[in-house]
Amino acid sequence: MDFKELKDVIAFAIEKEQEAADFYMDAGTQESFSGSKEMLKEFAQEELKHKNLLQDLLDNKIDDSVKSYKLKWITDIKRSDFVDEVEYKPGMGYRETLMFAMKREEKALKLYNDMLSNSDDPNIQKLFKILCQEEAKHKLSLETMYDDYMAEMGD
Repeated sequence: MDFKELKDVIAFAIEKEQEAADFYMDAGTQESFSGSKEMLKEFAQEELKHKNLLQDLLDNKIDDSVKSYKLKWITDIKRSDFVDEVEYKPGMGYRETLMFAMKREEKALKLYNDMLSNSDDPNIQKLFKILCQEEAKHKLSLETMYDDYMAEMGD
């Protein structure tokens, strides 16, 4: 994808975040266990936070908002690199749900990194770095939850 203006990048990213939130909300309605419902609802809320961040960037003076955003290095523990791709199915276990969510975040991070590497505009590059940071934070959180769970299970 070739974006000419920052607002086009933001609109695309808002759409992607909304799609992810909708998916998690819909998946949550299909679950019979309250813990799974709650976890999927929390995933949806995280995606909506990303969407709201982007909407705020769009509603404010975009260039200034992007320039003033403070980037931080997010550690990638790469746990999702070592789990299999899982297809979502209602009623799947906690471990599988985390694996599924980690892989979704991994793909989102890869998409934004690919878009970053294909951009020449410094403001658009900064926005993709922001999006990468947000996805990396979510991915790290899920990978940490997965690691904690696996440690409890003796892995």
